[in-house]
Amino acid sequence: MNTQIESAKTGKITEEMQTVARDEGIPVSDLRQRLARGTVIITRNVLRGNVHPIGIGEGLRTKVNANIGTSSDLSDVKLEIAKAKIASKNGADTVMDLSTSGNLNQIRRKLIKSVTIPFGSVPIYQSAIETAVKKGSIVDMTEDDIFNTIEQQAKDGVDFITVHCGVTKQIVKHITEHPRLMGVVSRGGTFLVTWILHNKKETPLYENFDYLLELAKRYDITLSLGDAFRPGSIFDSTDWPQMQELLTIGKLVERAYRANVQTMVEGPGHIPLNHIDANVHLEKSVCKGAPFYVLGPVVTDIAPGYDHIVAAIGGSLAAMAGADFLCYVCPSEHLGIPTIEDVKAGVVTMRIAAHAADIVKLGSKASVWDLRMDQARAKLDWSKQFKLALDSDQARKVHERVKPKVAGTCTMCGKWCALKLLADQLNKPELARITCL
Repeated sequence: MNTQIESAKTGKITEEMQTVARDEGIPVSDLRQRLARGTVIITRNVLRGNVHPIGIGEGLRTKVNANIGTSSDLSDVKLEIAKAKIASKNGADTVMDLSTSGNLNQIRRKLIKSVTIPFGSVPIYQSAIETAVKKGSIVDMTEDDIFNTIEQQAKDGVDFITVHCGVTKQIVKHITEHPRLMGVVSRGGTFLVTWILHNKKETPLYENFDYLLELAKRYDITLSLGDAFRPGSIFDSTDWPQMQELLTIGKLVERAYRANVQTMVEGPGHIPLNHIDANVHLEKSVCKGAPFYVLGPVVTDIAPGYDHIVAAIGGSLAAMAGADFLCYVCPSEHLGIPTIEDVKAGVVTMRIAAHAADIVKLGSKASVWDLRMDQARAKLDWSKQFKLALDSDQARKVHERVKPKVAGTCTMCGKWCALKLLADQLNKPELARITCL
């Protein structure tokens, strides 16, 4: 069976291409050409039947991912299933399992079955953790440990995987000689850095990248080339390790393209506002237009408890500059494992960021939603406003928590509602005389 990119290169239109083109409102021929160039990907494992494929990349709606998963302090698969469902209900385009505790195979399989949106994972987590349990340390991971885990997750139906293939001995040496303020904040990246320091050789993900491509092609899994050296502080932004990893990843993207494997690139991280545009354009240039998947970016480090807002600010600017895929950040980021409520807040907030950018990137295709809302607001049509709201339940809840004294208004302005006063004056001027009661 051909991969999506292989089909696109040979001129074949697949069922997944037709679905994505219809969802995005673009000609399927245009979509096929972007797939053939590698500037668009379609996330779908060939073994997974209960998934609605989505497109990520050039000229498409900005997508949002939600991370969930157990930890050593809270391992409850039912809770994680509830998080996956609330993320999907509130518009997440994908969900990723970052579980690090419990029966990881069982947890992943249950989570995959709980949603119909594309599903991602970070296989190195399972490889490292199971190695530590069996052998005593993550540095004892073997090539077989890593690739057997990847293939197992592929067989389970995972649609895309984060693989930190750009972690090299050269960058690790630089980090040890020139320490950063926050070091390496990527968990998967840290696993591989410690592996390199102990074993004093390149990791199997980098050394045997061709074998990884074989596995990915077999299941048409999208490789999300992880940014192990993403900055964890705005003071580490756009430094040598981050840029060197990006250059390494750029070469791996070209190899994946030649092997007909769909690929996207992960990006920062904690970076100030004025670095965002350059980071996006660097990725697009170095990686030949491959879809860019960013965490946030987080644009200031002083707002624990509100990092979903911080990340949305960065995410909107990144998407406007050309980023294609935004990973949500929860209010609990840097503080603890997210609750169901945190997951909802993260998804909704990042969807706002994505949509705000799409108004600029896609024009009327995105802003027609805003136009309909504005038309409803102009008519004080509350039921239609609630229906159009990104979070209908929250909009209705806020509007109805205090009953307005003047019908048709809200309690912010009450009888002094600008829209009502003007409408009354235009329609029935004799009834619109304003008096103080």
